[in-house]
Amino acid sequence: MGSETKAFTLSQVSEHNHSKDCWLVIGGKVYDVTKFLEDHPGGDEVLLSATGKDATDDFEDVGHSTSARAMMDEMCVGEIDTSTIPSRTKYTPPNQPHYNQDKTSEFVIKLLQFLVPLIILGVAVGIRFYTKSSA
Repeated sequence: MGSETKAFTLSQVSEHNHSKDCWLVIGGKVYDVTKFLEDHPGGDEVLLSATGKDATDDFEDVGHSTSARAMMDEMCVGEIDTSTIPSRTKYTPPNQPHYNQDKTSEFVIKLLQFLVPLIILGVAVGIRFYTKSSA
């Protein structure tokens, strides 16, 4: 690549989106990866699916080696005009009321902690009394 770099718009890069002519936008630069499609370890579909958009996140998520990054310099054809890339909108979930997973109140729990052992004790005493008196 010479000292003068060519700037491309996203729509220009998007036109190069098939196996005979494939360009990608990674890190603000435009790469012609057509010759690399057959040699790409992940297959050509991975590269073809990343055309027409900023593929920086896709590239970084995979964790490419330093040799893969060095190969990119040979494929660079210019830079992307960043004003043509649509800005990302961050997803913000809708506000929802606080959800209490524990539907039972603390009072009911304390009451059950007191009553259940008493009931068990009462049943045990009743069984003991019933079996003793019938013998």
